[in-house]
Amino acid sequence: MTASANQHDPKIAIQLPAEWWQWIQENQSLHVPDAQLIEMMVRESIAMEIATSAVEAVRTQKIYQTSRCHNTEAQLLAKLESMLAINCQLAELAPNFGIITRCDRISKQEFLERYYATNTPVILTGMMQDWAAMSDWTPEYLQTNYGSVAVEIQTGRNSDSDYEINTYHHKKIVNLSEYVDMLVTGGETNDYYMVANNANLERAELKSLLKDIVFPDFLNPNHLQQQVFLWFGPAGTITPLHHDALNLIMAHICGRKRWRLISPNYTPLLYNYIGVFSKVDLEKPDYEKYPLFKQVHVMETVLEPGEIIFIPVGWWHQVKALDISLSISFTNFIFPNSYTYQKPHIPD
Repeated sequence: MTASANQHDPKIAIQLPAEWWQWIQENQSLHVPDAQLIEMMVRESIAMEIATSAVEAVRTQKIYQTSRCHNTEAQLLAKLESMLAINCQLAELAPNFGIITRCDRISKQEFLERYYATNTPVILTGMMQDWAAMSDWTPEYLQTNYGSVAVEIQTGRNSDSDYEINTYHHKKIVNLSEYVDMLVTGGETNDYYMVANNANLERAELKSLLKDIVFPDFLNPNHLQQQVFLWFGPAGTITPLHHDALNLIMAHICGRKRWRLISPNYTPLLYNYIGVFSKVDLEKPDYEKYPLFKQVHVMETVLEPGEIIFIPVGWWHQVKALDISLSISFTNFIFPNSYTYQKPHIPD
């Protein structure tokens, strides 16, 4: 074996102390040149042939399994990913796999035991007939009765593929009357939308709208601040693929929305690089750029006015409005709804 070939032999690199493997991976992700990495390692008294072999092995992943033996975190992560993959395989055995159950009126206890506590999505029907909002809340009604109210919307979404991540750069204040005109005359678009973080229902002029809602008994009507959100937009609005950090329900009042849901068990396949967002666009998934997504099962349904969907914490979802839509979402459950998790921020 020549000296050159010997330098790239992963068996030599295995002599490298464990902490160096993570160091090499981190610096390569930051695009530090290999020659510079090798030079720095040699300065730390690591033999040239070991440094060269290790840098090459990490880059080409020739020593993937071996390096895991020296990396406790990687071993634990692989174990967790294996368990999630097993959960996916087991879920596929269920006769109702891929179907979101619909229930007509449900008790608080049944909702807790069958769906909330088991982290299972469900669509609730027959629970909004008594809402005055179902008959009154139309674009015309809001324009007539609340048209002079200044509201916050999100605009310029079409010019920024990361419009949800960069949401604060897209905020704009307009009169509600002006916004309704935009919806009615603008046609199908994703360029503007009144989304959850607008806090419009906390404005004094709009709080009276909450009188038109009959809270289900699994929600706390006394806890409303930053827990009840108004969504109002044209056909064509898209909420990109993401998961929430807590449980929520969304009640559809006006218009239809297509919901696509993905179990949190598929998280390792969803290219979740920043916060709660996936790089995958379910409207046009790029399987060449994101090949792992081919293994993901997507559940799909269309919600009609008068239907409520429960999205458990961690469940991925992407939503598209098929009509001018008006919805309200809630996180004020009477059950515990606060969780801790790590937000990734991984260079793309």
